Amino acid sequence: MPGGIPSWAWVTGLTAGAVVAVAALAVQADHGTQPHTTAASHASASASPSPHPTATKTAPPAVPDGSGTGRRIVYALKQHRVWLVDASDKATRTFTVWPGTVDPAVGKYAVGKHGTGTITGSDGVQIEHVLYFGVASGVNVAFSNAVDGSSPPPAAAGAQTGGIRMKVADGTAMWTFGTAGTPVVVVA
Repeated sequence: MPGGIPSWAWVTGLTAGAVVAVAALAVQADHGTQPHTTAASHASASASPSPHPTATKTAPPAVPDGSGTGRRIVYALKQHRVWLVDASDKATRTFTVWPGTVDPAVGKYAVGKHGTGTITGSDGVQIEHVLYFGVASGVNVAFSNAVDGSSPPPAAAGAQTGGIRMKVADGTAMWTFGTAGTPVVVVA
């Protein structure tokens, strides 16, 4: 061994050195930096702020093709999503919903009955902002929200429910937008 150092001390020194090197690389990796070989490159790298992940806001899904034109409510069955579309074909609001067990057929409808006040839904939950627009399998289909803002409980086996539930804020927006006669377009 060099300089009369016992072999165990030399191996221990190498191990300690390796641990320090790995720790230094881990710290650099954690801070998003690369190992620097020169003082000049180190100075230029430290002059700029280290990159930090930023939250990216994704654009809301576009109004589905084939959903018509003009002022309307669009409901996409597979996406469990609603769009409130103004007369210029711009979505003023879009949100996800909790569908009932009975889906309306793909097609064009209109808001018929604009339910008033609070009623009990088919699942026993107090609901409001009820907008009826169709019938499927003998079941009324309507948009609504639970008064307490909850999602609907799982339907009992074999139960047929036509309520399409949404959050309270979305229910309020839908209620304001969906006056009697407002077209409702259901797409796959």
